[in-house]
Amino acid sequence: MKIKLFLSALMLMVGTLTATYASFPVQRTTTNNTNSTIVVENQEDELSSPAAAAEGKSQIIAAILAFAIGGLGIHRFYLGYTWQGIVQLLTLGGCGIWSLIDLIRICTGDLQPKNGSYAKTF
Repeated sequence: MKIKLFLSALMLMVGTLTATYASFPVQRTTTNNTNSTIVVENQEDELSSPAAAAEGKSQIIAAILAFAIGGLGIHRFYLGYTWQGIVQLLTLGGCGIWSLIDLIRICTGDLQPKNGSYAKTF
């Protein structure tokens, strides 16, 4: 039963992570039949750059995630460190030790979001 629950949670997390990363500019072409002009609009998503992705991160949310479910490494995914989050997920936060260290680093401000800083701090 525990294995099924673990695998379900893992598949849910992998599915959400792969579905949320699409940060390429979208080009829309509009043609007008009367003037025969082509208008190309470049619409960029606000999360298209790594600095913009780290812009809205909160130190409080990261600390709550590290405290509540630190063994799953969700706080690492939240901060943008995907590979460290996967390793923490597979090792259950280094048996809790790595999660405790991350909680201390988040509270002291040493563990920042990837390519940026916190928008909201303590």
